[in-house]
Amino acid sequence: MTTYQDPLAMFLGPWATGSGIEAVILKLGLALLLGAIIGWERSTKRHSAGFRTFILVIISGVCCILLEGHILAASKGIHILSAAFLIAVSSISIHSMHYSSRNEIKGLTTAIALWAVGLVGLMIGAELYVIALVVFAVLMCTLSWFPKMERYCKNRSNHFEIHLELTNSQYLQNFVTTIRRLGLFIDDIELNPAYAGSGLSVYSISISISSAELKKYKTHAEIIKALGTLDYIYHIEEML
Repeated sequence: MTTYQDPLAMFLGPWATGSGIEAVILKLGLALLLGAIIGWERSTKRHSAGFRTFILVIISGVCCILLEGHILAASKGIHILSAAFLIAVSSISIHSMHYSSRNEIKGLTTAIALWAVGLVGLMIGAELYVIALVVFAVLMCTLSWFPKMERYCKNRSNHFEIHLELTNSQYLQNFVTTIRRLGLFIDDIELNPAYAGSGLSVYSISISISSAELKKYKTHAEIIKALGTLDYIYHIEEML
């Protein structure tokens, strides 16, 4: 049985394979690009996991392969401890996520970042110092530079979610009618039980922009600001 050889790796040459620093930079760069593309696509469709989350996950996958290859080659017999460490960090990461009272997932990016940083720690322990520094730099860039781009893409997408507080539930129909007249389409409406007994009717609403005029000229912030002028709305804001 012949061993599969990647055409792109063969075209680029020996420097693109193995665990050399050039190959590591290539792998991380490609992972960054692909993760960003998928993250952008998801963030434009109101999904909670956007740019940074997908990039952090895909970079972590690259790190796992790099680390595994080094450990197996060195035959140091520490893979069991490494696996136990990753399981422990994964458990901590899961517990760092939670739902807010507005049905928003909080701590998702932090959970993934925690796991990714754990991989960097394993690399340092495995004496992969330069690779660990390169990975750390990529992670820092992801966490520091991508939020602005992520917010920009979300604010320009055709889909968004809002947290809506009405002074009375009877005004919900009025709100739906106004939304439709503006050229917006409601995908889903969910009553938020966390505000029961507060005197307010609170909803999480998924909205799509169907008007070509709105798509061209209006951002989510401008649309929400206009809706906020309705006298029966106590509070309205976009769910990020």
